[in-house]
Amino acid sequence: MSIPSDLPPALPAALLLRTARGGNAFEECVEKLLQTIRLGVVPPGDRLPPERELAALMGVSRDTLREAIASLAEAGYLQSRRGRYGGTFVSDPVPTRQPRGGTTPDAAPGLELDAAALDDVLRLREILEPGAARLAAGRSLTAAERESLWQALGETAAAGASDYRRLDSRLHLVIAELAGSPSLLPIVAENRMRVNALLDAIPLLDRNIAHSNQQHESLVGAILTGNGDDAARVMTEHLAGSAALLRGFLS
Repeated sequence: MSIPSDLPPALPAALLLRTARGGNAFEECVEKLLQTIRLGVVPPGDRLPPERELAALMGVSRDTLREAIASLAEAGYLQSRRGRYGGTFVSDPVPTRQPRGGTTPDAAPGLELDAAALDDVLRLREILEPGAARLAAGRSLTAAERESLWQALGETAAAGASDYRRLDSRLHLVIAELAGSPSLLPIVAENRMRVNALLDAIPLLDRNIAHSNQQHESLVGAILTGNGDDAARVMTEHLAGSAALLRGFLS
């Protein structure tokens, strides 16, 4: 690898590192950085543009960018170096998409790890879960139903990394059950199994967990106060964050 110059690299990155789309700036930042790495816009061993330039290009705060870079460094995609020729570099080699825990995303029945299958799973989720949240908010929940939702929220918020995926799934299934449609729950559950098979193939990022927990709290609050529009909106934003990470790591 050649020694980098003191000048910021001139990169054809504007189409990739563009302004974040909505309420999931961290996840979208990770997605765009991963696209830039995977498509070779910044080759392995080369340096990313300076932090200030990247943050402005992506339309995110420098704190958000630092969190995204730190998460990708922990996952092995980026390296930070100090000194005159320091900065943030793409790892050489770039990690292959290695599943966590020895399972593969296509371990789920009928699921192949390709762009079409990924898009199908995520689109179905976008159809099902915001509608479930809206319906749950529109019902007069019993005291037991409200308690079950609070309990699922609390246990998810308190979960460690090893239990987070399971308890996160349970919270989403509780919301689907509270929608009041017996036919909906098994469809959401089947879709969630396919989503989890994909999620198991990407790193579990601490910043994403914190962001998800904040959205969960807003989501449950909207359901318990009967605000269906807010419940559907927060769920849509929540799912978009997960989708951005999945597309970033797996596309």
